[in-house]
Amino acid sequence: MSSLKIYNMLARQKQPFCPIEPGKARLYVCGMTIYDYCHIGHARMMMAFDVVYRWLRTSGYAVTYVRNITDIDDKIIRRAAENGESIGELTKRFTRYMHEDTTALGILPPTHEPRATQYIPQMLEMIETLEGKGLAYVATDGDVNFAVRNFPGYGKLSGKSLDDLRAGERVDVNPGKRDPLDFVLWKRSGEAEPVAAKWDSRWGSGRPGWHIECSAMACALLGEHFDIHGGGADLQFPHHENEIAQSEGAFGHVHVNYWMHNGFVRVDDEKMSKSLGNFFTIREVLARYDAEVLRFFIMRAHYRSPLNYSDAHLDDARQALTRLYTALNNILPDTLPLDWEEPHAIRFAQAMDDDFNTPLALSVLFELATEVNRNQAAHSARQLVKLGAILGLLERAPQAFLQGGAIVALAAQTEEANTVMATGFVVDDLATQVQAAIVARSEAKQAKNFAEADRIRAELEAIGVILEDRPGGVTQWRKA
Repeated sequence: MSSLKIYNMLARQKQPFCPIEPGKARLYVCGMTIYDYCHIGHARMMMAFDVVYRWLRTSGYAVTYVRNITDIDDKIIRRAAENGESIGELTKRFTRYMHEDTTALGILPPTHEPRATQYIPQMLEMIETLEGKGLAYVATDGDVNFAVRNFPGYGKLSGKSLDDLRAGERVDVNPGKRDPLDFVLWKRSGEAEPVAAKWDSRWGSGRPGWHIECSAMACALLGEHFDIHGGGADLQFPHHENEIAQSEGAFGHVHVNYWMHNGFVRVDDEKMSKSLGNFFTIREVLARYDAEVLRFFIMRAHYRSPLNYSDAHLDDARQALTRLYTALNNILPDTLPLDWEEPHAIRFAQAMDDDFNTPLALSVLFELATEVNRNQAAHSARQLVKLGAILGLLERAPQAFLQGGAIVALAAQTEEANTVMATGFVVDDLATQVQAAIVARSEAKQAKNFAEADRIRAELEAIGVILEDRPGGVTQWRKA
């Protein structure tokens, strides 16, 4: 297969990837709680594991990828009530929005996308097993809690002892718990809660706690023991720590071999937060930037590193991606398969095998672009296109990006997409009008009216459109 190494958060070091079953890889990633639009932090997480999924497949593994949807939660119940809609209507709508966002970003759909409400029986079965082993108990308030101190390995993912965790406890003490660190497996229903948020159980009407959802879904779809579990860094504790306790407590053996976590998103070097007013949904960003630019921007940082979001960084990413597409603009790649023995491909694979090092892999693409510019060779262009496609990049015709990106960027500069610019150009009809201007400029040049030709070029440059004259009298255009 490959020489892939993964940074395992459980071991706190890079380790060779040795799948449980040769030739197969099983991956579970904690997905969205569906009650609002996905934000840039969600995009970063989904992109990180989209890259993992793509590279595992490229490396020859048959991958089963599970990314769940949490469709029952306190926030979901409150939001549905605020909106005057049912829980099902709310979660169906925002699941559709999430799929629209992931499709726009080129994020591949997982093999399975289970919804928590579809796996209530499996959750109840696991809770009963835990109770039978003395790891769960019914609290005085009717909730069923996990007894953290009865599980000897608790804290091994976060690297903290129970006393350290207790000292850092900030939540209000629940008198129904035996220990403040104990967490809810089954939450007793409140009388005012909607019927759609209630399920019958041996402990009475209620709904699952958040942590038990992933343990049950992962076990049902990937088995009691699987290869990789991923999610955002904020899930390492307590969510993933609790998953380990539940699953290993119930099964009596190791649950997951490799734990992966992507870094946080910061905005202008500050933590992204609604309270700070620096919170951006994917849709807000895609209204101003091409989706491939956002994808490229996210992959410029290693998945474990913090990602600093800013307009300046996105503008720089757009210019960098433009350089790659410009290199391919006049070279038609040949149709041969990717040559993995070619030096650039070897370095690309080495970068990806080193814990999915996308910044280094992208640097190889720029080396190839330089070579394409120098030798104008179809085989070099093919290598660039095919290596880029592994990362979900460079899959459009160069002109489609170079001109399509111009329309997105120019629309972002106006309050409405049909605003007439000072030059007389209408943004939503940009391509047609630029072509008309190119024809008018060509006619002016043929009539030796060079002043008029220069005026047309300058007018286009004023709205960020650059003309490039090519051999044979062909003129192409792109975003500045």
